[in-house]
Amino acid sequence: MCFGPSIHGIICDPTYYAFLRGITLDSMFSGNDAGIPPIVHIAYQMMFAIITPALITGAFAIRVTFKAYFLFLTGWLIFVYFPFVHMTWSAGGILARWGVLDFAGGIVVHNTAGFAALAAVLFVGRRRVTAAEPHNVPLVALGTGLLWFGWYGFNAGSELRVDAVTASAFLNTDIAASFAGITWLLIEWFRHNQPKLVGLLTGSIAGLAAITPAAGYVSPGSAALIGMVASLVCFSAVALKNNRGWDDALDVWGVHGVGGLVGTVLLGIVASRSWNPSGAEGLLHGGTSFFFKQCVAVAVSGVWAFICTYAMLWLIDRITPVRVSSSVEESGLDLGLHGERAYGR
Repeated sequence: MCFGPSIHGIICDPTYYAFLRGITLDSMFSGNDAGIPPIVHIAYQMMFAIITPALITGAFAIRVTFKAYFLFLTGWLIFVYFPFVHMTWSAGGILARWGVLDFAGGIVVHNTAGFAALAAVLFVGRRRVTAAEPHNVPLVALGTGLLWFGWYGFNAGSELRVDAVTASAFLNTDIAASFAGITWLLIEWFRHNQPKLVGLLTGSIAGLAAITPAAGYVSPGSAALIGMVASLVCFSAVALKNNRGWDDALDVWGVHGVGGLVGTVLLGIVASRSWNPSGAEGLLHGGTSFFFKQCVAVAVSGVWAFICTYAMLWLIDRITPVRVSSSVEESGLDLGLHGERAYGR
């Protein structure tokens, strides 16, 4: 449904590659002139497809029933994720043909998941018992390290070959995350008189999300700028969420959604063909129309993801309850829904 013959530039003909029809070990993926086998591209895209709705999951943790979760994941992939993959990354997609750029998922992954998370948080409501502090800071640090390492494949791998663009995307990933992490640390240090490790880790994720759409299209200096701006804006978004009382457990909207939005818009400003001839010139280099297209694309994707998610949860709630009962939430979903305990006594 993502790559192949296009239906009105919105979705691929779902029967074309159904059950890997026509794909053999000798086939080559036509969307890449370096000639990688389509089975490699399939496995790679499966990673994107599962990580995107997994981001949303972090927003409504400890509140959603397993049946509703299954229905939501399936519906969200079909009606939100697959269309935006095709529109943005497939040669026949309407946004791709228009000239919108998204190197590794600022629009397709982070913006859609972030605004879907916001819709889910508003629909499901707050947790009855909210943890006052992180469950385990060392595990937060370990998870961030694993994410950062995996992001190299996420960003650099999106070139689908090894060349100079791959190398710059790899380096830009590190630079943006590093500058964003330090920026967040300094903001909290200034505001609360204490440098916080969780802030450093959160800021680095904001930088990773923001550089994702731009990784292979900008200079290292622009990557540093993207990281710092993203950290400032995402910090403000998380503060807004806290002030409004939105219970986004892992700050998916504030970090991933807003980070993807900021990175996509800044790509429209700082993109340069001197770093990728297949890219575009940003606003600073005379690319006014490209900047406009980036803004439109990120707005449309965010609005559609929000509306579709809210409507989908409303419909699912008519079929099976979306929110768990108070007794299950208080006893824990592991025990209440699955009859298991996460930790031994």
